Amino acid sequence: MPVEMKANPGGHIAPEYVFGRNQLIELIWDRLEQQCVLINAERRIGKTCIMKRMVAHPRPGWFPVFQDLEKIRSADEFARGVYDSVAQYLGFWKQTANSAKKIFDDYEFGDYKKKERRPWKSLLIKTIEDLMANKEKADQRLVLFWDEVPYMIDNIRKQDGEQAAAEVLDTLRSLRQEHPDLRMVFTGSIGLHHVLASINAAHVATAPVNDMYAIEVTPLAPADAAELAKALIKGEKLVTTDLDVAAAAIADEADRFPFYIHNIVSGLKQDGLRADPEQIHELVERQLVDPNDPWELAHFRTRIGIYYLQSNDAKIVLLILDTLAAADKPFSVSELQIAINSQTDALSDAEHLRELLKLMHRDHYLTRTTAGMYEFRFPLIRRWWKLDRGLS
Repeated sequence: MPVEMKANPGGHIAPEYVFGRNQLIELIWDRLEQQCVLINAERRIGKTCIMKRMVAHPRPGWFPVFQDLEKIRSADEFARGVYDSVAQYLGFWKQTANSAKKIFDDYEFGDYKKKERRPWKSLLIKTIEDLMANKEKADQRLVLFWDEVPYMIDNIRKQDGEQAAAEVLDTLRSLRQEHPDLRMVFTGSIGLHHVLASINAAHVATAPVNDMYAIEVTPLAPADAAELAKALIKGEKLVTTDLDVAAAAIADEADRFPFYIHNIVSGLKQDGLRADPEQIHELVERQLVDPNDPWELAHFRTRIGIYYLQSNDAKIVLLILDTLAAADKPFSVSELQIAINSQTDALSDAEHLRELLKLMHRDHYLTRTTAGMYEFRFPLIRRWWKLDRGLS
């Protein structure tokens, strides 16, 4: 790993500057030998950097193709994108997607201005069939790295309807079952379970990813987070009394999120501060209440109204987080029920609360102790939440 690097919060991180993910990357490659992978990760934890490192440095025998799907709005656009990726792969091996190309040309999929509906499913299926028919001619296996799949599916749901969104996912699952050697990697920072809940709420049943192996990206290990902080301190030429102490302080303040580590070092550089624990702590305190929200933490609050759509659920979730942030201790389900009921009559019963707590756990707001108690998963988010909500 590089011993020096510049802070670049939110910017492109070159694959060689991705710290502490080697073991996780090897796990993903190992799993891809057997099946497709679903990567679940909190926003800004570094999942896209991991994928791009895997694409830049693939394991021998693999040909990875990366696509960011966040801006795709329709099933038609998705099928066209997959066709382009597979054509790139087959072109590398001097092969052609013949059946898919006929559909692509006949229905003018290359014309981005054309608004008429086109047979996206036929193009998608034929593209994969052409790929698998030609795979024996290549000595490398294709793996499709698709970033922000839940955003894409939600966009398709909004534009083409719940049926089309479910059909895209079901078609991909059918293709995986029909072609056992086909490999896909889905990632997303918005929970796919919320998108599926919206689809199911429209009485469209689907179970599209239960054949994929789920892997969660967690914050960096303490030693790796400190090494990243050291490289940034050196790269930005920050003055410090003790490099090891400073790096550990930055890693701790940032909850070991690479994005926040970059932000802290960038802030120290910008303000002309020393990389010493006291100044690091004071900088973080200021940035957590900065109205410009340089760490983009407001996302943890604003997404509640997007994720929790059932009547009063968003209000209850806010009260749960307020209660846990202010109390600074884990709560049992019964304790939370008492606390919430003292502030609102919106909570129907304990089962309603349990379902919300399960969702909040999956959405990385909370963690559950072995004793069945709930608390904030990330101390940094709890700290920000308490300041942002004005809780004593």
